[in-house]
Amino acid sequence: MRPHGAHNGRMSNPPAPTRSPRRERTRSVPWLRIVLPAVLIIAWLAGASFGGPLFGKVSEVSSNDQTTYLPKSADATVVSEAQADFSDSDAIPAIVIFTSVDELSDDDLATIDDALARAADLDIVADEVSPAIASDDGLAAQAFVPLASDADLGDAVAEIGDELRADAPEGVTTQITGPAGFSADLAAGFAGIDGLLLGVALGAVLVILVLVYRSALLPIVVLSTSLFALCVALLVVWWLAKFEILLLSGQTQGILFILVIGAATDYSLLLVARFREELRGTHDRGAAVFRAVKGSFEPIIASGGTVIAGLLCLLLSDLKSNSTLGPVAAIGIVFAMLAALTFLPALLLVFGRASFWPRTPRFDPDAPASDISGAWARVAGFVQARPRRVWISTALLLVVGCVGVTQLQASGVPQSDLVIGSSEARDGQNALGEHFPGGSGSPAAVLAPEDAWQETADVLLASDGVDGVTITAADSPSGSATVTADGIEAMGPPGTPAPEPTVVDGRVLLQATLTDAADSDAAAETVRALRGEVGDDVLIGGVTATAIDTNDASIHDRNLIIPVVLAVILVILMLLLRSILAPILLMATTVLSFGTALGVAAVLFTHVFQFPGADPAVPLYGFVFLVALGIDYNIFLMTRVREEALKHGTREGIRRGLTVTGGVITSAGVVLAATFAALSVIPILFLVQIAFIVAFGVLLDTFVVRTLLVPALSTDIGRKIWWPSALGRGER
Repeated sequence: MRPHGAHNGRMSNPPAPTRSPRRERTRSVPWLRIVLPAVLIIAWLAGASFGGPLFGKVSEVSSNDQTTYLPKSADATVVSEAQADFSDSDAIPAIVIFTSVDELSDDDLATIDDALARAADLDIVADEVSPAIASDDGLAAQAFVPLASDADLGDAVAEIGDELRADAPEGVTTQITGPAGFSADLAAGFAGIDGLLLGVALGAVLVILVLVYRSALLPIVVLSTSLFALCVALLVVWWLAKFEILLLSGQTQGILFILVIGAATDYSLLLVARFREELRGTHDRGAAVFRAVKGSFEPIIASGGTVIAGLLCLLLSDLKSNSTLGPVAAIGIVFAMLAALTFLPALLLVFGRASFWPRTPRFDPDAPASDISGAWARVAGFVQARPRRVWISTALLLVVGCVGVTQLQASGVPQSDLVIGSSEARDGQNALGEHFPGGSGSPAAVLAPEDAWQETADVLLASDGVDGVTITAADSPSGSATVTADGIEAMGPPGTPAPEPTVVDGRVLLQATLTDAADSDAAAETVRALRGEVGDDVLIGGVTATAIDTNDASIHDRNLIIPVVLAVILVILMLLLRSILAPILLMATTVLSFGTALGVAAVLFTHVFQFPGADPAVPLYGFVFLVALGIDYNIFLMTRVREEALKHGTREGIRRGLTVTGGVITSAGVVLAATFAALSVIPILFLVQIAFIVAFGVLLDTFVVRTLLVPALSTDIGRKIWWPSALGRGER
């Protein structure tokens, strides 16, 4: 009997050995390999060519006016909209304060009035300029200059200031403050977004990429991916803002720029790392690109989807500054993912191995699919040798950092402290408060029923925080008249009748000059107390009320959105990892990391940098960005761990996953931290605080949570980490 397979006494030829799928060379259609990347590259070039020129035009479709971001139902919003019915002018008031160490003489006041009269002839002035009003101590005078609402406030304030200083008496200091002055300060603070911020962020990323890749071409390829993603995202966002579908502010614009650059670079790093792995096993760069995209697709989509889901939770916000940031930033993340999964692969297909020159990956079919040696292998070995000790000590360290949260002062900051550094408006307001009632020029606007305005005025006048009350009266020469406990004061010669108040829809408009600066805590306490005394039919608006309503809405948003973000991201992780326990632990570690970052930041903000406080939105933004972005690194790690665990078992999968992803995730974390840190070049307190919290938190996630805490905790738990999936029921 012949052996099976024998023929005529000879064994049949043995079957040819099959290649590992990873080594197999993929046949591809030659024209498709040329046409597809060409089409993708041309499409992105076209989008970037239209979006690029818009960098200098964002101010045309953006606004930094706080009242435009309040809920429609807020008292300050209702009053702001109603004020337009009491006046034909929509001018923005600038308060000019003239101060001197010596008492101002009559000649000095006359010279100031002449200068104001000449300034009134400027095109940027929308209405009559008030004469100079001397202070009781004689050392200062103030005047009100209404600026055109369509004027560039930064240029307008500078022009008015230059005009008045040129003609002011010798020894008199001239400063511009009030709503126009502070708006000009904000405009100047945000002025560096299109140039300085982008330059610093892109420069920092380029340096990091050169150090990571030590290549001449690859950093340019990756940076181009990020820049093209930003250009196309800006193109979409700009037109949505142009058609008033979205609201844009300087704050939103800065965050969009940083978020897109950081996220697109992170996704690119992940795909490039996978591409390098594949080049070791195949000569065919087309196959290597395809496999790199296939291997990176799930973690990139999961990561981007998590960030988008977290950002869209901001739509639940009462504040439009929060609710509009969500879709704006989500659009940016969409294009960051698209660029990393289409434009970057097209470039890699064109350049192939030359992308890595001079450190070109060598074809080595006998090499393992992934390198599990080197420094990260030693880190993984350290974690696996004593996992319980590592995760307990790491967790305790993070808990200690969380204690600093008790030092956080996030109840709002005065408008005068929004800009870091020198501020003419702030200095002018301080000078105004020394010589006049602190609320001069920024009164509380009170909307009262026609039949109850006197009772309302009496309540205002009885308050220690109110210096005086006026009422809008169209038949008064100045458009308003002083109100006393006896009614409206007559203006003019004896026997002149008192003007009648202007009535619109059964309501009148009172203005209460506060004794304290409009953006001070004392003024806020006064307005809150008045709201409780005047009754529900009376609405109070103005600068102080706007700040109060903004802070209240921000606190409401923070308390609502943070739990929703946690729940949404937790569900996404469960679907991604096919597990319940692992996502819960990943979220717990990320929240712990956020608490530590916020605690350390609070201590530094209060005791080192001596910031005046923080906006209530700072913890909310910090949470959304850190949890959504911080979980990315856990996604990058655990999706690879799960992939390796299916082949080698959970504990070996953790070791391999940490080793393989260590370099790329660390690089991604450093890049993201550097891009967010670039926000600190914009001298706006909110952005500087967000920059520190997110940058520090990302580094904490990268070097502590993802490197030590998560792998050690997962190793200690073992296969049960995947409970209740099949992978958690049996070690492979």
